[in-house]
Amino acid sequence: MNRNRTVAGLDVHKDSVYLCIMGHDGKIIFQGTYGVLTPELRQMREDMLCRGVTECAMESTSVYWVPVWNELCGSMALKLVNPYFIKQLPGRKSDVRDAQWIAECVLKNLIKGSFVPEPIVQDMRKLNRRIMDLNEEMTYNCNKLDAALQRCGFRLSNYVSSTRSKSYRSVLEAVIEGQTSPDELVICVHGRTLNKHGRETVKAAVTASFSKTDLFVFRQLRETIDMVSRQIEECQKELTALCKEHFPKQYERLQSIPGVKERAATAIIAETGVDMRMFATAACLVGWCGLRPRNDVSNGRFKSRKVTHGNRYLRQILIEIAWAASRTRNCFFSHFSYVQTTVKKKSKMKIQVAIARKILVAVWHMLSKGEDFIDIYLKRLEELRKEEEQSRQFESCTAD
Repeated sequence: MNRNRTVAGLDVHKDSVYLCIMGHDGKIIFQGTYGVLTPELRQMREDMLCRGVTECAMESTSVYWVPVWNELCGSMALKLVNPYFIKQLPGRKSDVRDAQWIAECVLKNLIKGSFVPEPIVQDMRKLNRRIMDLNEEMTYNCNKLDAALQRCGFRLSNYVSSTRSKSYRSVLEAVIEGQTSPDELVICVHGRTLNKHGRETVKAAVTASFSKTDLFVFRQLRETIDMVSRQIEECQKELTALCKEHFPKQYERLQSIPGVKERAATAIIAETGVDMRMFATAACLVGWCGLRPRNDVSNGRFKSRKVTHGNRYLRQILIEIAWAASRTRNCFFSHFSYVQTTVKKKSKMKIQVAIARKILVAVWHMLSKGEDFIDIYLKRLEELRKEEEQSRQFESCTAD
């Protein structure tokens, strides 16, 4: 055992931090309680350095650990630990004992730190998760707007693909401007929708009774949606600029995967970074994301095959990529989706999770080895084409 080793455990709360410093022989050197204001955190750091602390661990408690981490990360080796893996036995629990238990786990090398990316990737994460929050807010406000229109008898959303479609927005703009005549509103609807459902049906769908208050509410909801849409564009523009500045090669490389474009590539880099050394294998990254199937078997019965918990932001974007990839012509993922869902009659939703897992494995190999994406389906088709061409040439030579 290293006799110069001094470790610390931190039990972080919203308004307090409990510190326990332990020497190489397991004896407690110091215990104390600190506030969470920045000067207090800096005083705690100085007290830890004065006592020779070289390693420290803390639980990932909501977002309260972040300012503590930021103050200590440049002064000692830190570990962020999932509380599930250092949970104490029941009984005799207190905050001081929690800090002591964390320090003891660090001293005996019983815990492994969670993945905490570098500062630039953390900034990108903030933008990516802000975009996802704004997308949820956009969906909420669009649903509220459609509900307000439905209350007036306006049923166009029953016949268009989305409330964000061009036809729906055009009719809404006309209504807000005061145009409520069905004959005038039906002109704003796309001809494909009219041909599909019939002009009279669509005309009946846009026939409604609007009051001045309704128009006022519509106008406010539309302004909110426009504001959220503008903020999404601004965040995405800033996120793309950071990717191109710091990780240009990886940004371009990821877009060679079917279904991955600007939004998906920036989201993947923001959530995983480009340094895959934290994930020893592709399976480690898959498990961290939460796409690994659960192995819950008892007495020969499968209790659950649901995916595990993990990074829900990365998992969400990967599922969206999987849907896009399964609809991309002449690629491995669309071929795999067709065989599994149409030929083998498997659940389409489960196949999308499988495709997302395969895409994440490809991402790990591309980022860790600096390799470009290779579509094995297209590669095999090219090999078959060359073999067929060589066979024809051989037959022609034989005939001559």
